[in-house]
Amino acid sequence: MKIHPSAAAAACLAAAAIAMPAFALDYPARKPGLWEIQTGDGGKGPGHTMQQCIDAASDKSLREMGQGMGKEMCSKQELRLDGGKLVMDSVCKIGNSTATSHAVMSGDFNSAYRMESKSSYNPPLMGRAEGTSVIEARWVGPCKADQKPGDMVMPNGMKMNVIDMMNNRPKRP
Repeated sequence: MKIHPSAAAAACLAAAAIAMPAFALDYPARKPGLWEIQTGDGGKGPGHTMQQCIDAASDKSLREMGQGMGKEMCSKQELRLDGGKLVMDSVCKIGNSTATSHAVMSGDFNSAYRMESKSSYNPPLMGRAEGTSVIEARWVGPCKADQKPGDMVMPNGMKMNVIDMMNNRPKRP
């Protein structure tokens, strides 16, 4: 299956944003190296697995990108600690739809983390009034020899560098 470059770019940026959600408060940085990120919809359909190579600087850039997207798209972003878990609530505009989301993230960010989220969409987004997602990420070791920080390997094997894409995107006026 051939993917159009702009669709791949959108998918990559979405995956990066999903992997580290956008919130104004700080949360723990991930351990540098190669992370395997599995995304799914809570068992209702097939999931996807991607890999992301990060160092401290690229992880920080991805968080800042998410925060910037959040400032543009979200009227509410709250992050709080509750019993050792990060609880995130947001209200964001996605196209013509408003997404109200609640997510709980657990883990240590050195070896693994998990995020479960539930969202409702008004009006429905792509025919769905609500959705769930589960993201499980685990550190698998150092980045591979042919990878550099910011590289993401998509489920279809396509490799792209999210940091380069961020730096090369057109600037808004």
